Order: sequence, then C-alpha cells, then structure tokens
Amino acid sequence: MTLTWFDWSIVFGTLGLTLIVGLWVSKRAGRDSASFFLGNRHMPWWLLGFSMVATTFAADTPNLVTQIVRTQGVSGNWIWWCFLLTGMLTTFVYARLWRRLGVTTDIEFYERRYSGKPAGFLRGFRAVYLGLFFNVMIMANVTLAAVKISSVLFAVEPETVIVVAGLITVVFSAAGGFVGVLITDFLLFFLAMTGSILAAYFALDHPAVGGLSGLLEHPALQGKISFLPDLSDPNQYVPLLLIPLLVQWWSVWYPGAEPGGGGYIAQRMLAAKNENHSVGASAFFNLCHYAIRPWPWIIVALASLVIYPDIASLRAALPNVPANIIADDLAYSAMLAYVPAGALGIVIASLAAAYVSTISTSLNWGASYLVNDVYKRFAAPDATDKQMVTVGRIFTVLLMLLAGLLALKLESAMQAFRLMMSIGAGTGLLFLLRWFWHRINVWSEISAMVLSFSISMYFEFGAFSYLAGWQKLTYSVALTTLGWVVVTLLTPPADSDTLQKFDNSIRADKGSLRTGAMATLAATIGVYAALFCVGALLFGRYELAAALLLTLVVSGVMTRKLYWQGSV
Repeated sequence: MTLTWFDWSIVFGTLGLTLIVGLWVSKRAGRDSASFFLGNRHMPWWLLGFSMVATTFAADTPNLVTQIVRTQGVSGNWIWWCFLLTGMLTTFVYARLWRRLGVTTDIEFYERRYSGKPAGFLRGFRAVYLGLFFNVMIMANVTLAAVKISSVLFAVEPETVIVVAGLITVVFSAAGGFVGVLITDFLLFFLAMTGSILAAYFALDHPAVGGLSGLLEHPALQGKISFLPDLSDPNQYVPLLLIPLLVQWWSVWYPGAEPGGGGYIAQRMLAAKNENHSVGASAFFNLCHYAIRPWPWIIVALASLVIYPDIASLRAALPNVPANIIADDLAYSAMLAYVPAGALGIVIASLAAAYVSTISTSLNWGASYLVNDVYKRFAAPDATDKQMVTVGRIFTVLLMLLAGLLALKLESAMQAFRLMMSIGAGTGLLFLLRWFWHRINVWSEISAMVLSFSISMYFEFGAFSYLAGWQKLTYSVALTTLGWVVVTLLTPPADSDTLQKFDNSIRADKGSLRTGAMATLAATIGVYAALFCVGALLFGRYELAAALLLTLVVSGVMTRKLYWQGSV
C-alpha cells in the first residue's frame, strides 16, 4: 500500500504533536510525584472523561470487536457491553468514595482498609502483579494490534514496529507524565473517532458491499446483525447474553471495568478537582465508551464478512503477513486497504493516536504503582519527589521493553482478552463489598487472587480444558468466590481503629448508597438505549430508534434527579 506525501504528513504531524506536548509539559510534570502521576489533583471532569475514553480507544479494540462480530455477530459484543453495569456502579457509588479516600494510587487502598504487615505485603505484591505483569500483558496486546496493522498496510517486520512505536511513546510518557497524557488524549480522541468513521465510510463504499442497504441485505450477514442472540437457542443466548449479564459483570476483574473502580479509571477519579468532577468523568466515559464509539468498528467488521468471508480469504489476500498472526481480528486491518489516499493518512494517524494514548496511560499508571507502592513504600521511604520522578521514568522504559517482547509471543486480540478475564474471574464481588463489609480482610484478598489465578489456569490448561469458555468462567467464579468467602469467615477482620479511620474517610451512608444504586440502574438503561438507538438508525429501524430515544430521555432525567438527590 502506498501513502502519499499528504498521508505521511498527517501521520508524522500527529506523532510530532504528541512529542511536542510531552516536552512542553515535562518541566511541570517533573516538579513532584503528585504532578507526574496525578496532575496535582486539579483536573476537570471533561478532560479526565475524554482521557478515559481515549485510553480504551486502543489500537487492539477495533481488532477485538471485528473478531467478535465475525465469529459471533453483533450480539457477541455483550461479552464487553455487560461491563456497562460495572462502570455505572463505579460512577454513582464508588467514584465519590475513591475521591474521599484521597490516595495516590488505588493500590494504596490496602493499607488504608487493612492493617499490619500482611496489608503491606498485599500492597506491594498487588502493585507488582498489576503494575508489572498484568500491565505488560495489556500493552503487549495493544502492541500486537499495531504489529498486525503495520504488517498489512506496510509489510513491516514486527520488530521494527515495536521499536519505532515504543520509542516514540516511551519518550513522550517519560517526559510529559500524567498531564501530558491527558492533553494528548483529548486531542487524539477526536482524531481517532474521525479515523474510525472514515474507515466505516469507505468500507461501505466498496462495490461488493454496496452501501449500508447493500450490506444489510447481503447473505453473508445472515444471523449477524441482531442486537440480541437467538433466544430460542440456549447455545447462543446462554454464553452471549445470560452469562455476561448475570455473572460476568460483577465477578470479573478486567482493566477499565474493574468492579468498584480501579486501575487507570481510579487514577483519573483520584486526579479530579472534587467528587462531582470524579463522578462526571466516569459518567461521560461510560456514555462515550458504550454508546458512541462502537458502531464504526461494527460496520467495518460486518463489511469485512462480505470481502473476506473466512480465514482462507484473508490468507490469500495477505500473503506477506506471518501466518501465525492471521485470525479474524486481522480483517479490520485488511479493510483499511480500501481507504483512498488522503483519507488513509487520517485513518493511520488515528490508529497511531489510539496506540500512543493507551500505551502512555498504561506506562504512567504502571510506573505509579511501582514507584509509589513498591519503591517508596519498601525500598526508599525517604525518597524525594525528584528521585520518585526519575525512578518513574526508568520504570516507564522497562515496562515498554517487556511489553514489546511479550507482543512477539501473542497471536490474537481475543486470546489476550479471554486470558485477562479468566485470571480475574471470581474476584469482582470482593472488590464491590470490601468497602462496606468489615469481615473482609487481607486474607480474603490474598486467597481471592491465588484461587482466581490457579483455578482459571487449571480449567484453561488442565483436565477440564475441553469445557466451553463460558463454562470455565462460571466454574472459576463459583469456586473462587466460595473460597474467599470461607476464608473471610474463618479469619479475623482488620483492627477496629483501622476500620473506623477508613469509614470516617469514605463517609458512606445507606441513603446515598441506595440512591447511587438506583441512579446506576437508570443510567445503565439510558446508555443501553443510546447504544441501540444508534444501531437502529443505522439499520433503518426507525420506530425502534424513536422508542429507544424516548427511553434515553426518561432515563437521563431520572438519573440526574437521583444523582442530585444523593448529593444532598
């Protein structure tokens, strides 16, 4: 594929802008650790919200959605749409609690909620587990997507992609810190949305697709465009709808959709000006993430079924791509070949923007764990702010190196998605209840982690590896949850002074929790209505779209009323 000078100018201009922003804010970012990791806790909701959306606008996300749609249809997206419930519960119940707690990282929670040396061990272990191992897996998956896109569009070797993309991102992240990430996220979000819309437009413009009407009438899409799986077939609706809505959303820990909030979502809520800005950022993120952003990817995925109906057709069309990385998720990259010169530069720049946004957040977030919760907590308690920023930049480089090496071992977006979900299966309920149930203690947390990892690995690679994915998930959730609950009941809670201080910090009362739960339900209904309203308009189902729009308006009014009622 040949890009014109105009295309290349857009791509390099985007990358250059990213580096300029990083260098521009580097002095402010390096002032102290609070600036480098939290922007001095003075960030507005809209900037934080855009950053959350841009962070999850990863280069691997279009690939994942494409693989889901091609293999399971539009309704297969319930595997991640279900996490809207998690996100809205975080918005209206936990966002305020995180902001009141006032920690630097969500990992610091452990020594606020629990007591003694076990709490310190848990904080350090969890920081390494999430900040290093889990975070590297996330970045490797995103880097794999960059490798696949580049191999299709430019026939570039994976190692070259990893070195070039990683070098640009790590320089930006190490220089600009958290504020640099927020500013570029805001700018890159609009570029990324523009690129995905252009990709969808030109996919529909392909002669074999015949526009939106031709796409929807094409026989290759039979059974693929329904919002819901076939409700007469339990083999469809059980794994695609019931398990996600009844089990997965509250039981699984997944980056960006952690039950009770966590990771880079918590980092942004902790950086907000106040509680209202924390709630506003999370609410805006969930609206954009679930209702606004998915449809261009879905359209491209559906169009790819017309052009590349199976893996064999992808292999035939991409003879220069390594065979081990050709899977259904590669179809998104293959469809970009039909974007004409001029527009192609915007699409490529948007994917580069998505990559930089996600990786830079993961680097800053992971480094914050390793610096605040490992280096300063255990290795150098008297470290100055300047030392912490320097060590944070060193960890930034190390994390990028490890992610690049792991990316060479992965094969598909779905592979990494399922692996990350299975490792966190069964821990979600603990993260929801630990704020309120005093019986939960440090041993509850440790047992949940150990059981979740060991049980999921056993079902994945042991004697029961033949089970379907949803069966493995359900059994893992049941056994892990039962295990940590038993440990909770058999071990003593944290000491009363620690619990009292914690309760005084978060100031949670039954009335606000009840109102928050009701607002969660109303907002969830509203965002689902918005999601399917857009889909109904695209699919020409205007009466359904009107009904969904009305539902959205009513839900929005109720959510607003409940939120302000809970703020009193």
